[in-house]
Amino acid sequence: MPQDSAATGAPGLPEAITPRMIEPSLLNALPHYLPLGIFPLIFTAILYGGWWLLPPFLFFATVGGRVDKLIGLDGRNMDPTRIPERQLRWHNAPVWLWAVLWPPTLIFGMWQILAANPFAVWEDALLALILVTEAQAVFIVGHELVHRRTTWERRLAEFLLASASYPQYATEHVYIHHAQVGTPYDAGSARKGESFWAYLPREIASNLTQSWKVARERLARRQLPVWHASNPFWRYGLGLAFWFGLTYWMGGVWALLVFILLGYGCVFSMKISNYLQHYGLRRVRLPNGRWEKVMPRHSWSADWKYSNWMFFNMQRHADHHAMASRHYPLLQFRNADESPQLPGSYGDLMSVVLWPKRWFRLMDPLVDQWRRRFYPEIEDWSAYDSPVAVSRPEAFDAIVEIFAAEPRLARWIESNPELLDNLQDREFTDLDLPRGFGPDPESESIARRGLTRLYWTREMDVAEMRGQIAEIPMADAGDAAETLRNWSNDKAFQVGMHVVRGNLSPDEAKIALSNLAEASIVTVLSAVVADFVDRRGPLGEGGLAAIFLGDLASREAFPETRLELLLVHDGLSPANSEHLCRRFRETLASLGRNSLLFSHSPRDVEKNTRIVTMPLDELAGFRSDPGTKLADLSGARCVYETGNSPVGSRSREILEQIRENGAGAKPSPGPVQHDPEG
Repeated sequence: MPQDSAATGAPGLPEAITPRMIEPSLLNALPHYLPLGIFPLIFTAILYGGWWLLPPFLFFATVGGRVDKLIGLDGRNMDPTRIPERQLRWHNAPVWLWAVLWPPTLIFGMWQILAANPFAVWEDALLALILVTEAQAVFIVGHELVHRRTTWERRLAEFLLASASYPQYATEHVYIHHAQVGTPYDAGSARKGESFWAYLPREIASNLTQSWKVARERLARRQLPVWHASNPFWRYGLGLAFWFGLTYWMGGVWALLVFILLGYGCVFSMKISNYLQHYGLRRVRLPNGRWEKVMPRHSWSADWKYSNWMFFNMQRHADHHAMASRHYPLLQFRNADESPQLPGSYGDLMSVVLWPKRWFRLMDPLVDQWRRRFYPEIEDWSAYDSPVAVSRPEAFDAIVEIFAAEPRLARWIESNPELLDNLQDREFTDLDLPRGFGPDPESESIARRGLTRLYWTREMDVAEMRGQIAEIPMADAGDAAETLRNWSNDKAFQVGMHVVRGNLSPDEAKIALSNLAEASIVTVLSAVVADFVDRRGPLGEGGLAAIFLGDLASREAFPETRLELLLVHDGLSPANSEHLCRRFRETLASLGRNSLLFSHSPRDVEKNTRIVTMPLDELAGFRSDPGTKLADLSGARCVYETGNSPVGSRSREILEQIRENGAGAKPSPGPVQHDPEG
């Protein structure tokens, strides 16, 4: 469906064309010599400056949407099944010539700017801009040559890429991008909804780290050390040393810094192309756990004639991924039945990419259209579009499972992807038994659920949890709140995953989460009291009790449950009771901040936390009244007491009297955690 160019900032989708076959010949190759026309213009500009700087800019201005629309679409194909590569010499010659002409052109231009210095400052600036603009083609020619079979062509590509300070592209592109394109493992495949500005730093960082990792692993498979001479990073280093050393010799350290900066300006342009070539397109995970085969549908295509001439058929990216070793003249035009079509040429879209809202408005409907056309059976793509799939691709199956079954857990792993590490813990894997261990799936399910239920509702009770917590070093109450928040998040996530997989029922999960909440809160309260005793001395004859309210009291806790607590004090001085209760509030609020168990963001802490304090005599005079804020005391449960006062036993007696008055359902009292005053 054509797009409105006024609304999107780019022209509509090109009309469908019927490919026509051509033969390799000098006449058919001649248009691809057009990129070489820039070299005499640049050499003239380097020699004479002044008005001779204008022609290169006029040449650059032809590369864009206007000339493409004037000349139209291409649609010419060669038959790769019957044309051997040796017949492509006329087509290969412009690529080789560009690769040979560029290094002396760049060196001559740098000499004129940095060493000879025959021009004014403004002429130097314009000449540098000309060189940087043309240097962007390094990645077009370098990309073509890194896929060649002959060693000298690949080495020439590496030398060209080093002139843009980016030789590791030769490893990353071939061994990572092509192998993993369209999957979360490939940083070069932008997910739907990811802006270019979020994509760029992640892509650059991944290119360097992953290319080194691949080089190291390839050497290890050959049982060679990482410093072996065949490590390509030695060649990359030599290429960089040549260009950096030459620049430093001509202009010093500041010239070197500018050279590197301008090189990454070329990288910036290349990353724009990478971004738009695969934006939003994903290979589907198959039932056997493998990704589907790379097909033309996993890359965006365009086939504008002038851009094909100038960029060596770079727009035919879909066929390039289907057959990466094909020389550029053999790349096939793929129509909309095989590959999604870009709504314009690369020149049209490269400026739109920089404005995320315009880009999303233009491309997201086309991505949705592609999904409906090629994958009508998939209704929910949220896992594929989530950033957590990019940060944790090894857990993709679990991510899909979570997004399909539990939106709350999906939100949590998006902001806390480290939670997925818990799925590898023995505590989880020993219960989540692998498939195929039993005589039939039903028996396996019964065994898996039985083990999980026994562990989380019986073995992993409050006492066991507090025993595990006691082994974790904690410096003070603040540290305890942070430590227990992370610990309880890990445990709550495991419980949630057992619910997703049917190993626990929701009611069984409530028991486990209630135990988690009680163990965490009681430990935090104990840590606050320990801090108080350490700094102010013993509580004396006074004491304090903590009473659960609401879902915590009834053992019906759930993810993001409200933290409701009544603190009852007796026999404490006003200063001590005020200080303790204030520290309880602060530390429990910290426990609930960014907690999967109690609240899901810092802004919700106050809304999801209700902590009420009162003296024991006030609780003794309390009578359940539907109009009061503590009408739910009929189901309250005392879980913690400290000090020498019988505040805990008296509180339980009062709560029992309230229940006997018929103000609510009978609760399950549970054990009371008692801490003496140290």
